[in-house]
Amino acid sequence: MDCRIVRTSGITVVTACVVATLPATTMAQAESGGAPSNHEERVGGFWDIILSGGWFGTTVLIVLVVLSMVAVYLIVEQMLVLRRNEVMPAGLAEEVRQLLAAGRLKEADAACRRRPSPLSFVLLSGIAELDFGWQAMEKAMEDAVAEQAAKLFRRIEYLSVIGNLAPMCGLLGTVTGMILAFQQVAVNQGMAGAADLAEGIYSALVTTVAGLIVAIPALGAFAVLRNRVDQRIAETAYLAQHVFAPLRRRAVQLPSRPSPPPPTRPPASPSSPPPRQG
Repeated sequence: MDCRIVRTSGITVVTACVVATLPATTMAQAESGGAPSNHEERVGGFWDIILSGGWFGTTVLIVLVVLSMVAVYLIVEQMLVLRRNEVMPAGLAEEVRQLLAAGRLKEADAACRRRPSPLSFVLLSGIAELDFGWQAMEKAMEDAVAEQAAKLFRRIEYLSVIGNLAPMCGLLGTVTGMILAFQQVAVNQGMAGAADLAEGIYSALVTTVAGLIVAIPALGAFAVLRNRVDQRIAETAYLAQHVFAPLRRRAVQLPSRPSPPPPTRPPASPSSPPPRQG
């Protein structure tokens, strides 16, 4: 280092202090922003972060992957099952309506059996009660509609279960990972640095993120499919009422099962024997 000093009026003034030589590594660090390149800590890649939770975190992630596969299967299946032609085959309602209006009950029954669907099940339930009057038919169709609605809801309820279960699994992995991270701090008697603690915490939070990734689409699909089931069931009930409307508007009542005749009472025994004629 070369320092030059100038004396003026008895006062010593340091005018310049020039650095003569600098190490090559120091100059390279200055050009690169001042951070030593050989001490840079690289953050792990995607798979390093995924597998950083240890064996327990990896097990939770496997469970979440399985839940996501089941959710995808249920979503695709229900989207196919809840199509309009699957629930209400095209032309079935009008065909059965015309057959019933013509009094061809056997043909109407056969038409419903040839095209099994929720609508045909409701129509068959109504046809089976034709002999018991309109009220019995209406009650049978209402029960059939409720049964089909429960059957369709039963499958999509699993999406709600997955949507509620996945965050719980992720939270379990996170809590377990944080316990292990703070355990390392306790074992080292507080000598672990902030970087070590932060690494344990972000590794534990991976399972929570994975749980939310599975739960959010599952709950969204559940809401959409539930509304679709409600729409399809309402349309099925309306079509069933439309099919049986000609029978309801008839002036002649539908034939009803004859009630059994009341039992005849045996003749009363006389209180006293008839007088003997002599």
